[in-house]
Amino acid sequence: MQGTILEILNQFGYIGVFLLIMIENIFPPIPSEVILTFGGFMTTYTAMDVWGVILAATAGSVMGAVILYVIGRVLNTERLERLFDGKLGKHLHLKKGDVKRAENWFLKRGNKAVFFCRFVPIVRSLISIPAGVAKMKPGSFLTLTFLGTFIWNTVLVLLGKIAENAWETIAHYVDVYSMVAIVLLALLAVTVIVIFVRKRCLKKDDS
Repeated sequence: MQGTILEILNQFGYIGVFLLIMIENIFPPIPSEVILTFGGFMTTYTAMDVWGVILAATAGSVMGAVILYVIGRVLNTERLERLFDGKLGKHLHLKKGDVKRAENWFLKRGNKAVFFCRFVPIVRSLISIPAGVAKMKPGSFLTLTFLGTFIWNTVLVLLGKIAENAWETIAHYVDVYSMVAIVLLALLAVTVIVIFVRKRCLKKDDS
């Protein structure tokens, strides 16, 4: 995959950065660290400049996030409630009221979640869906998404430029950070789910 990414960047420049980052937001397994650090390195031997790469990457990030946000709006709370009110909800020990509680939580803390999750691999893409489901104000969503992705993109592009031929080393370290973050988030998610299901089962036994 890396070879294809580098070929696209070398051939299409800013447009390649924009398209790859947009797709990366919709399909997280595409490594943004490779796109951004190599994009930074390209500014040392092509006519591309740092701010052009950063802006192209940020535009791609925002566009990808908007697509997922729209998907979340289409899913909406009502449809999820109907889903959880059926067999799936019973198997997972979930109720349609849990959807509303999750929505209320997001409405209270969604701004921080949308901003800070932009620095966490995979989650930085997926956070756009619950934002859409919770009907987060489009203006707030776009502003926080732009700021978070702009910072993330700026750091990696600048590191790629500074590292020059050693850009792959930077990409490797960012990849390690990504793996650690994913493992920690997975453990946290499993812990929360186990605690939630146990509490729900205990309540069911007591009733």
